[in-house]
Amino acid sequence: MQTIVDISTLITQTHGICGGRPRIAGTRTTVQTIAVDFNAGMKPEEIIQQRPHLDLAKVYAALAYYYSNKELIDLEITNYYQDFAHLEASYANR
Repeated sequence: MQTIVDISTLITQTHGICGGRPRIAGTRTTVQTIAVDFNAGMKPEEIIQQRPHLDLAKVYAALAYYYSNKELIDLEITNYYQDFAHLEASYANR
């Protein structure tokens, strides 16, 4: 008989790991990373091809978490890209 998985165990958050951002349990793959891939047009099946340590249940759990906290995670994604652009500009001006 197949074991039932409590989906609340698939996403975890630990201070000091991945900056404390929510991530897929047992990995260093953040919900933010999955959201960026998905928003770039990748399907969940393509995400697991690029990240074979994941399975569809974990990707869908990350997407469920993302959509449940979309405003906050989208803000974190925006801040990440702004920080990246700022760093890139500062190194380009050297």
